[in-house]
Amino acid sequence: MLWGTASTGVDKPDVAERGTTVRCPFCRHPDSRVVDSRETSEGDAIRRRRSCPECGRRFTTVEEMSLSVVKRSGVHEPFSRAKIVSGVRKACQGRPVEEDALALLAARVEDAIRAGGNPEIPADEVGLAILEPLRELDVVAYLRFASVYRAFESLADFEAEITALRAGGVTTAHAGGRSEHDTGPPGRLIPSR
Repeated sequence: MLWGTASTGVDKPDVAERGTTVRCPFCRHPDSRVVDSRETSEGDAIRRRRSCPECGRRFTTVEEMSLSVVKRSGVHEPFSRAKIVSGVRKACQGRPVEEDALALLAARVEDAIRAGGNPEIPADEVGLAILEPLRELDVVAYLRFASVYRAFESLADFEAEITALRAGGVTTAHAGGRSEHDTGPPGRLIPSR
């Protein structure tokens, strides 16, 4: 994980990720030792109980893995699940997609990005990480999102994407009616059987 291995609290000062020691908040002594380390229930942070060898007091630190998105302009901003949900919600407008499903999609995207192990990720890779979970959630919303993300310029772009979806085992219900294998909402692309 990006925050490194847990310190054993041996005779060396505990060094944080950026190469600075963790100071005691009470006496400002630059040396502290880890007494106990535990992951939070979500697994996205480590809680460390520390002891200061100078004043003997104990304190707790929480180490969170940071993840930032690098925009095309070069600006860095913190990763935000809310931004994922907001962008995908626009693609899902008018579709039978619930807020819980959007929240789960955002969590899947974040998990996939964090699994890559990079603390900084280009914005276009975030978009790529959204595509597959969104396709599984609702293909109409997927086509809407992909058309903006991939900058579709003509009907041929949409046709090519629909052809690729069908070649991948996804079919659509007939316009005005439903196919015999269709169990999804009208107009929704569903896996073929």
